[in-house]
Amino acid sequence: MKNKTAARVRRTWLITGVSSGLGLAFARAALAAGHTVIGTVRKHSDRLDFEKLGGGRAHAIVLDVSDFAAIEPAVAQAIETVGPIDVLVNNAGYGHEGTLEESPLEDLQRQFEVNVFGPVAMIKAVLPQMRERRSGCIVNITSMVGMAALPGIAYYSGSKFALEGISASLAQEVAPFGVRVIAMAPGSFRTDWAGRSMVRVHRHIADYDALFDPIRDARKAKSGVQAGAPEKAAQVLLKMVEEEQAPRHLLLGSDALQLVRARIDALSAELDQWEAVSLSTDYL
Repeated sequence: MKNKTAARVRRTWLITGVSSGLGLAFARAALAAGHTVIGTVRKHSDRLDFEKLGGGRAHAIVLDVSDFAAIEPAVAQAIETVGPIDVLVNNAGYGHEGTLEESPLEDLQRQFEVNVFGPVAMIKAVLPQMRERRSGCIVNITSMVGMAALPGIAYYSGSKFALEGISASLAQEVAPFGVRVIAMAPGSFRTDWAGRSMVRVHRHIADYDALFDPIRDARKAKSGVQAGAPEKAAQVLLKMVEEEQAPRHLLLGSDALQLVRARIDALSAELDQWEAVSLSTDYL
């Protein structure tokens, strides 16, 4: 009988944002499974720490994914050094908390630069060689609020809705080339997302106090004790990359499943309620 571990395909992964949180969990799991991982970090000290993890198979790039001009040459250099990228995981991102009216427009621009434009730039840098090789997997880490928005995180929800839509369209474009696209939408996981990684807008409009203050307080209280386990998410990611029939959209976490199912049910009921109005705009 063949040794299953020895027979496992070794892949080269490119994961953005591996300094902490889900990105670090993803990288550790891929390295433990014998893969080679190229990870993006934002500080040189993080680069040294990351490269200690993999016994020569962990390679770090100091790269800000919102520095679009730097992405293509950085990826090209990584490919030249390590080899073709088999799996791209767009994980880097951050959360923005604040009501829309209280949030500066510049914050929306920055949110989309990191959470949307950065991942697209990474895809554009990696996709040509995947298409030419007729093989590859692109995983975009979105969010449950990219499928069911919540109040108080309009900018973040919008960025993740955008990445969900881009993923769905891209998946159809590249399927004929043997390239798979998975939008993986986590719920609340035990990371720094709601802690030091969260940008929180200064409150100044009292009308929103009753709605928003309890939301902010609850999110702070849950930071560090969320139900989602990053290590378990990483194991799911490993399985999905190997699964030829992997879903194009995958929720992670009981809270994500509950929230999105409730949103689908409400949307379905609303469609039924207003069906006659929807149909009334066609030429007869």
